[in-house]
Amino acid sequence: MARYIWVFLLLLFVMFLSACGDQYEGDFSYEVQDFTFTNQDGENVSKRDLEGKFWVVDFIFTNCTTVCPPMTSNMANLQDQLQKAGLQDEVQLVSFSVDPKRDKPETLKDYAEARGGTFENWDLLTGYDFETIKEFSIKSFKSAVEQLPDSDQMMHGTSFFIVTPEGNAIKNYDGRKAANMEKIVEDIQEMM
Repeated sequence: MARYIWVFLLLLFVMFLSACGDQYEGDFSYEVQDFTFTNQDGENVSKRDLEGKFWVVDFIFTNCTTVCPPMTSNMANLQDQLQKAGLQDEVQLVSFSVDPKRDKPETLKDYAEARGGTFENWDLLTGYDFETIKEFSIKSFKSAVEQLPDSDQMMHGTSFFIVTPEGNAIKNYDGRKAANMEKIVEDIQEMM
């Protein structure tokens, strides 16, 4: 009888381990909130549309005079590296504007194109108000967004986040550093 209990416990342990197979190791796990926003082509993009793929997320705005131009160029570089690695169909890039009042779809499209981006696997999102993106950034990525007083500039994080196919942000990288793009590709390859 004790032998059957031991076999049963062993089977339960194996089932527990196999159930954990869908989990990804990361530095944290933040559930990305549901959303439906508008991309650079005027099309709706929702969290549901991204299910089953890894995503790399950042927060930018086109009127930015400091960190956003290099971050957007790095995202275009990451897009190239993902294509060379054969991952362009498995990884979606998502840039959320923190200045939705100014950043219309066509503005975002021009901004990314000027930095080498294409749109097969990159959505630049807008179509919400400032309070919505501020709350979304904090709840989903623990990343602050603020409008600077007496300025048209925004304060926002400079991280690129990896989000799992289940919709959890699990890792972040300094999006201002071009060398991190290779690390992102390597880390995604290890998780696939």
